[in-house]
Amino acid sequence: MAHDYHGNRERYFEHQYRVTAEYVIPFILQSGPLPTHPRVLEIGCGEAGVLKAFLELGATTVGVDLSAARLARGATLLSDAVKSGQATLLNMDAHELDAKPEFAGYFDLIVLKDVIEHVDDRPSLFALMARLLRPDGRVFFSFPPWQMPFGGHQQVCKSWLLSRTPYFHLLPTSLYRSVLSAFSEKPTRVESLLATKRTGLGSLEFEALLQSSGYRILNERLYLLNPMYSYRFGVRPLEQAHWVADRKILRDFVTTCVYCTAQPRATPAPSS
Repeated sequence: MAHDYHGNRERYFEHQYRVTAEYVIPFILQSGPLPTHPRVLEIGCGEAGVLKAFLELGATTVGVDLSAARLARGATLLSDAVKSGQATLLNMDAHELDAKPEFAGYFDLIVLKDVIEHVDDRPSLFALMARLLRPDGRVFFSFPPWQMPFGGHQQVCKSWLLSRTPYFHLLPTSLYRSVLSAFSEKPTRVESLLATKRTGLGSLEFEALLQSSGYRILNERLYLLNPMYSYRFGVRPLEQAHWVADRKILRDFVTTCVYCTAQPRATPAPSS
């Protein structure tokens, strides 16, 4: 049974926590152990359900997000950790962390779960993360490839038909806008969906971005069925078949999620 995450953020928090504990952390550990008490940053943390799983590992966590309302809910849901200082939630753009010298070379792990596909200036963010990581620090990414059936996040549409129509986000921008408007989607939602179309990311583009930004891939996994679907739809995760993953031009059309752990090839000096 599908759940309305946009109307029930506490349920979303719980599912983010569970998918992180059951799938994300085991995947990260396949590229090497974390320190006993890791320092973890999540960019775009929302209510910080992901960070709850790391808190249970004894991590010191920092979450940044642009939504004050979501952070406020997270502060309530993680009230004990926030009060103890084990969790810090900051209402800011991630780039503002560059102005905090205490975070230079500080983190063992940076998490971007379903975030990188919304970022405009990705090279700048990759450079920032390299400055925030400790030597041998890692970054975990997960994202839906743009070409996948619902890569445009059209499931947020209020129109029942549009929210269940795959691939229509691949229409030319002008036609896509016209369709959204014809179904009376409110202007702010139309602009949000168009922004997602502008920044949508394919797996090949992502791998090229890692290479050009000076990162190396430690581990990568493609899913035919996203692990999050086990909570949202009650279906078991399913890794992408190797013969599909090897067909790089076509694979994104039937891959619903990419997991990747990557690492800067060299840790740069902190910015002055």
